[in-house]
Order: sequence, then C-alpha cells, then structure tokens
Amino acid sequence: MRRALTRTLPAAAAQARALRSAPAFRMPSSSNTSKIATRRLHATAQHLRPASASAPAYAVDSYPTSHEQIKDVQDTPYFIDNKFLKSETTQFIDLHDPATNNLVTRVPQSTDAELKAAVESAQKAFPGWRATSVMARQQVMFKFTQLVRDNWDRLAASITLEQGKTFADAKGDVLRGLQVAEGACNIPQQMVGEVLEVAKDMETRSYREPLGVVAAICPFNFPAMIPLWSIPIATATGNCLILKPSERDPGAAIILAELAEKAGMPPGVLNIVHGAAKTVDFILDEPAIKAISFVGSNRAGEYIFTKGSANGKRVQANLGAKNHAAILPDANKQHALNSIVGAAFGAAGQRCMALSTLVMVGETKEWLNELAESTKALKVNGGFEEGADLGPVISPQSKERIEGLIASAEEEGATILLDGRGFKPAKYPNGNWVGPTIITNVKPHMRCYKEEIFGPVLVCLNVDSLDEAVDLINANEYGNGVAIFTKSGATATAFQKNIEAGQVGINVPVSLPLDCLILPGIRALIVS
Repeated sequence: MRRALTRTLPAAAAQARALRSAPAFRMPSSSNTSKIATRRLHATAQHLRPASASAPAYAVDSYPTSHEQIKDVQDTPYFIDNKFLKSETTQFIDLHDPATNNLVTRVPQSTDAELKAAVESAQKAFPGWRATSVMARQQVMFKFTQLVRDNWDRLAASITLEQGKTFADAKGDVLRGLQVAEGACNIPQQMVGEVLEVAKDMETRSYREPLGVVAAICPFNFPAMIPLWSIPIATATGNCLILKPSERDPGAAIILAELAEKAGMPPGVLNIVHGAAKTVDFILDEPAIKAISFVGSNRAGEYIFTKGSANGKRVQANLGAKNHAAILPDANKQHALNSIVGAAFGAAGQRCMALSTLVMVGETKEWLNELAESTKALKVNGGFEEGADLGPVISPQSKERIEGLIASAEEEGATILLDGRGFKPAKYPNGNWVGPTIITNVKPHMRCYKEEIFGPVLVCLNVDSLDEAVDLINANEYGNGVAIFTKSGATATAFQKNIEAGQVGINVPVSLPLDCLILPGIRALIVS
C-alpha cells in the first residue's frame, strides 16, 4: 500500500535541522565511529526474535521416499501462533497417494473457531510485525531461504507423495518458489518510497506500507512454489498472512510453516488453515482480511474475484490457460519436437504454463509421427521411481475428466494419434494413470480445444500460414502464453508483435518469469 505525504520545504528543512542538532545525529569523530555503528546494529537486532532452537510443539514428520503404504496415518495439523495444532473438526478430507491411492493423511475442514483464531492471531501480530524494521524482516528471510535449501529433499518428498510429481520435478517445484523467496531478501530496496518537488517549496513523499492481514489460496499443482510466492513477499513487506494450501496436498506448506518458525518469524505472522469451499468463503467474507491472492481454475477464480472485490478486498487471481505453440516449416525440427514433448507432458500436463496446443503450419503436419515416437519414449511411473518422466494425475476424478475429454474429441471427429487411456505401470496398477496422449485433426469448436484439459494431452491443429496461426491463437479465450519455433528472426518478430498473449517464447517453450518480473497475461488468465 502506498501513502502520500505533502509538506512545505521550509517545514521539512526545519525538521531536518532539528534532527541534525539532536545528539544521535551528530557526525561522529573518528574515535567513536565504531561505537555508534555498533549501537545502530544492535538497535536493528532488537527487532529480531532469535531463531527457534527446537521444533514446534507438534512435530512435523519427514515424508517417506517410497510409495509404500503408510502404517500410522496422521491427520494434517493446522498452524496458529507458531504452533501445530490438531483440529477439533469432525469433517476430514482423505488424501491419497496418486500413484497408489493409498491413504497418506486426513486433511481437516477447519472449524469456524479455528478460522477465527487464525485471523485474531494475525491481527494481534500485525502491529509489532509492521513496526519491525524492514532490515530485521530481511534477516528472517535470509534464514528462511537457507532452511528451505536445507530441507529441499524433504519438501520434494512431500510433493511426490501427495501430488504425484516425479521427485526431480518436485525439486524443481521447490526451486521456482525458492527463487521468489530469495527475491524477497531484496525487499528493503523494493520498499523504498519516492519524493517529488511538486511546487515551489513543496514536496510530496510516498511510502510503501503493509496492508495488514492478507490471505493466499493455493492450488494443488505447485504445492511448494505457490506458497513460496506468498509467504516471503507478504511477510517481508510487513503483512501477516493466512495461507490456505490445497486440501489435496498441504504437506509442503506445513513444512514451510515449520521452517518459518525456525527462521524467527514471530507468532501470528504466518497462520495456516485448511478446507475447501467453506474456508474460501470465510476468507472472502472476513472483514479483517484486506487482500487475497489466488491461483487456480477459472471457475473458482472468477467466484473469488467477484465476491472478494464486492467485499472491498484487493484480489489478485491467476486463472486457467490454453497455451499454444506455432511450429513453422523452417524450424529446427528435432529441437522443436523435443521442446514440445517436454512442455506438453511434463508434470503430467498439470501446470498452467503447459504447451497443451500445437498449431502446425503448412508441411509441419508431416512431423506428427515423429512427435508421437518421441512421446512414446517418455517413462510414466511412480514419482519415486528411477528415470520416471511423469507421474499420475492428482485424483480419480481428474483422470475421469481427462479421459472424458479425450473421448469427446474422438466423438467430434478428431483422431487419437497416441492414446494414453488405460495405461497402468505394472508396479502401481491402482494409481490415477493417464499416459501421454496426442489428438490430431482438432477443430476450434471441439471441447478438447475450448476447455483446459490439465492433463498429459496435446491437441494439434493444422493451418496453412503464420497469419492463420496468429488469428487462431488470438481468437482463443485464453491469453496466457504462446511459443513459436522458427529460424527466421523476421517471422519471430512479426509473431511477437501481432500475438495477443502475456508471454511469448521464441524457440523455447513458455516458462514462468523470474521473481523480478511480473506474471503477465490477458483475457481469461488474470483478473486483479
């Protein structure tokens, strides 16, 4: 939040003279410089709470690194005032390993009292955290990022077990979040205000201030990255955060809460609650919550944006996507096909930046069989298995929906070039498996093109020219990201200028920007 202050310069000059004449602001002599520097350093350090030497009261176990049945299944705790607590609810959501459908944990639907307690904890913590110097908050971030690095494998194991990603992909999930956490260590520079002389003897100053209690509603597909977008930025800027991880895989967020406590984050600055629609509605209706960040589907995001905004909250909603790649005849064929296979099927296609739609220009449609052969080489298996390229989808319901969209494409006249339905690894026959699927001869009116599939499915359309490809992509509901594969700089430049999308990859798949850049998008992707 920015706050502006306008004052006359004579008054400002008088204040500055008074400050300079005060003992604390006298220029030190060479003999006492070090003492003053030491005093100021200690004054900053007084705002810091010592990092915890012991684990929080409710121990958070490390996750196993295999898909074997867990013998002693524990309920997921919630986190308030730097304590892990067992919910008093009678309503739980069973969480299963997507590779086996074995029970991993039970996730509580936080009670009304627990939700209210989280808000009260954050409200109580806010005045002190806001008054803590930005340099002191930065020190907490330094410790936090190091603890995330130290617990990298532990976080990744929780993701593989609960979400289904391969262990390597899960480590990448943590890495992309860690990059944002490291960016939060630069918060002092980002919190600097501005000053402008707006008239003779008059200046206006702007200050960046925290809003207060804010909330983050996280999706299932990046259990570490999205919380790591939210926790460091919200808290380093002086806000107190209520985090609702996905009820499908909250384990990584729980570990991050433990690490935040160990890093020295005071009680109440980060609280974690659980649940589904009831918890979301509480966040949307609670007057004390000033802002909400959401990542997820269009349907949920539009509801959250509409209701949250109507209640006077700042709402940032990152929604669905249907990313296209245009491949031209002059492209480096092998590079283009390899890039598309990785971008379409990595993370089992369960990411908003997946290249789920391929627009084949001219004669490139003859490359489809080679694309299919490259895709067949992917190894689909449990995420802890050596050499796995992609794992299962998140739930039986997702598997059913994805397979239904594949079937609808066939019914509407498309061709299933590579069919992943019915795939089962021998070791894990009970998982939520959908093998890589390629659908060709797709038309814009088909469901498989219009809807976000969010699975390991690539839909392919044929056009005759680059202009036709641009028109097709620009007519789509989504405007998240696109890519083009070509050797021509002129073609790439024309595509970049004429395409209507937030992110453009040239001879690279679309990827999320680094933490120093915004996450752009248009049309149905972002509302805020």
